[in-house]
Amino acid sequence: GDGAEAAAQGDYAVDLNATSFDAFLTASREQFAVVEFFAHWCPACRNYKPHYEKVAKLFNGPNAAHPGRILMARVDCASKVNVDLCSRFSVDHYPFLLWGPPPKFANTKWDRKQEKSDIKLIDDGRTAERLLMWINKQLESSFTLDDKKYENENMLPNSTSDPKQVVQAIYDVEEATAHALQIILEHKMIKADTRDSLIRFLQILVAHHPSKRCRRGSAELLINFDDHWPSNLSLSSQDSSKLLESVAADNHKICGKEVPRGYWIFCRGSKSETRGFSCGLWVLLHSLTVQIGDGESQSTFTSICDFIHNFFICEECRKHFYDMCSSVSVPFKSARDLSLWLWSTHNKVNERLMKEEKDMGTGDPSFPKAIWPPKALCPSCYRSSSRTSDGALQVDWNEDEVFPFLVNYYGKTLVSSYKETYMESLQGRTQVGAALADDASSSHAARVPIGAALGVAAASCTFGALACFWRTQQKNRKYSYRLHSLKKI
Repeated sequence: GDGAEAAAQGDYAVDLNATSFDAFLTASREQFAVVEFFAHWCPACRNYKPHYEKVAKLFNGPNAAHPGRILMARVDCASKVNVDLCSRFSVDHYPFLLWGPPPKFANTKWDRKQEKSDIKLIDDGRTAERLLMWINKQLESSFTLDDKKYENENMLPNSTSDPKQVVQAIYDVEEATAHALQIILEHKMIKADTRDSLIRFLQILVAHHPSKRCRRGSAELLINFDDHWPSNLSLSSQDSSKLLESVAADNHKICGKEVPRGYWIFCRGSKSETRGFSCGLWVLLHSLTVQIGDGESQSTFTSICDFIHNFFICEECRKHFYDMCSSVSVPFKSARDLSLWLWSTHNKVNERLMKEEKDMGTGDPSFPKAIWPPKALCPSCYRSSSRTSDGALQVDWNEDEVFPFLVNYYGKTLVSSYKETYMESLQGRTQVGAALADDASSSHAARVPIGAALGVAAASCTFGALACFWRTQQKNRKYSYRLHSLKKI
């Protein structure tokens, strides 16, 4: 649970490892970072932790006195996966503290002999007081350990105002996908009347999820779906609990074993209770609608609506969304129509929440709900705009400009670092073989014979159909094996 979960338990520094380190620091919006390299077996490190956490509490977590200024992170060098990472920074004693702009830590090496480096060794931080004094000297600030949070104080920039920031949302889309599955499992939401809608949604994820890790995990979940949730789901509560335990025992992670990470990047709010999962889920849905083919538009619409209706746990939100789905009277014939419908629906949700959050004072002051995209982000999307008597914005949209903007923002830009297709990733797995099993950065790929998969691909099947084919083949192989065993008996 690293960041958010750890903060809830009293740990405010973000735990990073070799898999998350570069991506997290690259995406960090803080001006500076302090990274502690330690070993969990080290008595001095254990004694130092309360000091480090005392400073981290000032800058990290929902009640930080000075949010957005300094990222406080830590790396356990005693963990095998982090050995090379710690070597990159010439860690030669514990605890070992470094300071610098977060992006400067990513994809780089450092040692104390370097000249003109943006990364510095903190040579006087062995107590909370001395560490904060060192930080104050660097920033010419006057922070104290007794500083308290001031309501609405925030220094985080609005990520949605910068189109380059959406590239970072790929990590939040993975996080949201994993979180959604976790909610479904924990609340035992897969039932006889909901399992088919989940299967259809997973098929879309196999085909169009912007993260290749999530495509692999979705395919693997489909392959084993009937093992965990058989079609006759009229099970006792005891049997249902056993099925849930079997899924947990398989350690299945839909987007790889490093997800969920416990933190948000693009979707991080200035308050712990704002943005996060709902933001990540919206980005996922937008991404799916701009990547499908025209022939998939109606089935994708139905799958999205059914998924929210059956598996989104917020009762009021689920009802509002499904009411909007039910108001659609004409089938979608193109991806453009579906993408624009979801965009329009999202704006309607924002308009409703704008009023509610204003009345209740529950919104995020740094990320207030707004009509999207703002004019600064897409001026050509606006034909004209005006304000009503109550201050609400009314826009005459140019949808011929809105649609290509959505395709670029949620499609091309978002997946820019995930260009590998599912079939390419499957082929790549056969080439690297078992070596990937020891790679902490790899995810659980679908274990499917490459010949069968390529044969189906050659027949020009869609990825959704391919996933179904794999599930059928898997069941057939299991049936054949059992039959062969019976013959031997």
